[in-house]
Amino acid sequence: MEYRNLTTLITGASAGIGEEFARTLAAKGTNVILVARSVDKLSALAEELRSTHGIRAEVIGSDLSVPGAAASLVADVDALGIEIDLLINNAGFGTYGDLADADPARIRDEVSLNVAALTDLTTIYVQRMTARKSGSIINVASTAAFQPVPHMAVYAATKAYVLSLSEALWWEAKRHGVRVLALCPGATDTAFFDVAGSDDAAVGTRRSTRQVVDTALSALEAGKPSVVDGLANQLSASSSRLAPRRAVLAVAERAVRPR
Repeated sequence: MEYRNLTTLITGASAGIGEEFARTLAAKGTNVILVARSVDKLSALAEELRSTHGIRAEVIGSDLSVPGAAASLVADVDALGIEIDLLINNAGFGTYGDLADADPARIRDEVSLNVAALTDLTTIYVQRMTARKSGSIINVASTAAFQPVPHMAVYAATKAYVLSLSEALWWEAKRHGVRVLALCPGATDTAFFDVAGSDDAAVGTRRSTRQVVDTALSALEAGKPSVVDGLANQLSASSSRLAPRRAVLAVAERAVRPR
């Protein structure tokens, strides 16, 4: 798959997996539009990518958990006169703790960002891509998509939605020459658990963001509907579909229980 001179829209691009996608694709000659709330971080990254790789790097500040923000983002991209070849829906966050103790406003924002904004952007861009019969979408799900996760119930449910949506869309879009991939990373070396409120969760060995991005791009090039990053995570995802549900819940709870 040739990436040079394509343009990629990356949400959640200021850190972690989103930042790694930006760095990796820029090194391949891809122009990038970086989206996140933190404009200062995005601007510094964009300047680095421009000077290092000679690509076009644009910055758009946006809180996609706000209703209507996805449509506003598309309007901002259109105002730049840029056609999107690859959409990477990476923005998202989790909340650690029992739902009975959660802040309803935070949960609403979590669902709005992880589900609603992702769906809005996916819908708009898959329609444009199918019309021109080219383009690709990577939706970042999680290994949490494969089973319910006590203490992170809403997060796991949102990622199950992302996986289901993306795999179904892969089938719908492939006949139009459009690739869709659900990327399912496990524990990764990012600030995810800090944001979720449980940095001491017993999640095991964390994969690097570069490993996750390399896995994603290889799977996209192979035309896969979904991919789980890392052999251990692949085995866990497969076993969760076969084991009794109570056993699955017990294992999932133990995996995120604080050390």
